[in-house]
Amino acid sequence: MKKFLALTLTLVMVLSVVSFAAAEDYSGYTIRIYSNSNSSERTSWLTRAAEEAGFSISLDDNSVISGDTAAVQAANENMDGDLIFGLNETRWSQLIKGTYENLTIADWTPSWADRVGEFKYDGKAYGIVIQNILMLYRNDELGTNGEALHFAHWADIVNSGYKWYRQGKVGGTTNANINNSMLYPFTDPASPAGGISVDGWKALWNYCANGNFTGDSYGLDPLIRGDVQVSTFYSSSLYGNIEAAEESAENPLRGTLEPENWALVDIDDGTYYIAEYLGILDRPGRTEEQTAAVEAFAEWFGSAETQAAWSEEFDSYPCNQDAAAAVFDEVPAIYKIPNFALNTVEGTDMTYAEYVAAHNAEWTNIMTNLGFYWADNANAPAEPDWDNLDWAVLTQKK
Repeated sequence: MKKFLALTLTLVMVLSVVSFAAAEDYSGYTIRIYSNSNSSERTSWLTRAAEEAGFSISLDDNSVISGDTAAVQAANENMDGDLIFGLNETRWSQLIKGTYENLTIADWTPSWADRVGEFKYDGKAYGIVIQNILMLYRNDELGTNGEALHFAHWADIVNSGYKWYRQGKVGGTTNANINNSMLYPFTDPASPAGGISVDGWKALWNYCANGNFTGDSYGLDPLIRGDVQVSTFYSSSLYGNIEAAEESAENPLRGTLEPENWALVDIDDGTYYIAEYLGILDRPGRTEEQTAAVEAFAEWFGSAETQAAWSEEFDSYPCNQDAAAAVFDEVPAIYKIPNFALNTVEGTDMTYAEYVAAHNAEWTNIMTNLGFYWADNANAPAEPDWDNLDWAVLTQKK
């Protein structure tokens, strides 16, 4: 599935860097970047590659800024940003619509704009990395014993008859995307419960109350151990994590390109995709020459060559179709799942990602106020009296 192109990509990257640097040196201006895709490894790699390509950048790693909320808040408060990348459609729809008083996305169209498919806000921001949330299951003797799992909706896991792993806190991007997936079939624009039917909140409560939580950050490790039959994980680095566990785990998931003892749950709805986007921020006082440097960097970073190298280095799947073709022989199965994030919500003119953006604060407040995702099942809160809740209060901060 994945091409053995590490050496080739390295050479391509070097040639790209040399050709770009030869055209013009932009290092006289330090480009200030904000991102939540900022592990120390990513930050170091990008800083070094940018320098080789003739750019000077400033990017905080996740010891300084951690998560999309922190990245956007820091950019909004500091008002010194030139460029922002990462986040997802939920946050980007807020940025594009001017939710943050000090953040405006500049008009910009890169040469590769037509290579990122549906993952773009035309003239504003363009996708660089695709990721989605996955539901996996073991099909061996520690799982379903060969039974294939098929659900209509994500929330059907609560009636599956199998043990599943659930998250242990409300916050976090991956956790939010699991919730987004669970709540998708229950959208109701007329509902006072954050635009979700009460049945949706009951289903999510059931998912929490009857799920297994053992303190793991995400659900892949419990599945590998055989603690549960069904679990959730994110697509980026899935195969790498499975391969890494094959030698050390007592009950590993065998096979990555052709799963032998695990599979994806077949869910009619599909899954909730996010794309990390790249956009240029308006920065008061920036000169035309400095803006040219920012635009040149964005052009370089989102290019097929750079994104192929980024994908190879960090086990991600690029939005840029030319980059994807350079790294993969074919589209991996985990990226062939239908994407309901961009489906229009009935009764609105919003995609589901936009609907999430419009309601995610209410959803967080509801879950926090009602006590969703307790860590200790022995001290679980009582199930709410669903018929007698004041949703006007629950949708507000505690």
